[in-house]
Amino acid sequence: MAQESNYLVGVYEDEDVLLKAIKHVRDGGVKIHEVYSPFPVHGIEDALGYRRSRLSIVAFLFGLLGTSLALTMQFGMMTIDWPMIIGGKDYAPVPSFIPVTFELTVLLASFGMVGTFMIISNLKPWGKPKLFDKRITDDKHIVAVDLGKNDVDEVAISKLFQDSGASEVNKKTL
Repeated sequence: MAQESNYLVGVYEDEDVLLKAIKHVRDGGVKIHEVYSPFPVHGIEDALGYRRSRLSIVAFLFGLLGTSLALTMQFGMMTIDWPMIIGGKDYAPVPSFIPVTFELTVLLASFGMVGTFMIISNLKPWGKPKLFDKRITDDKHIVAVDLGKNDVDEVAISKLFQDSGASEVNKKTL
């Protein structure tokens, strides 16, 4: 069984208050575990200090793999496996390769991105998500702080949450 962790959870009503609270809590020296919101909040990545995702690089590499596989497959079929000899010359109809190459590029890029995202995010069919508050799917914004990974004590973090406009501060063990 996985080891349980203690979290302090700040509940916020408004996304503007949430963004200011994230900055306030981070300025207080607290490492935020995660922020949960029922809808996308513009600017939350910058407030949390997240770097730009490298998923686009992964998509490019998987697309490059798809292009290489498609062209290799088609050249192999048309010139080696079943050579087309037209007018006494070997023939490789590159323009007719474009649709298959495009489709295989898109297919491998999309499957590669989804697979990579699921591995990185630890999303698996048998996994159990951490649910700090059921209201995060409705109308509340949640800031979760792992108490075991912070040097700041629980009382100080709770005070930071209250000073930044949290409507509730709860302790959760997950």
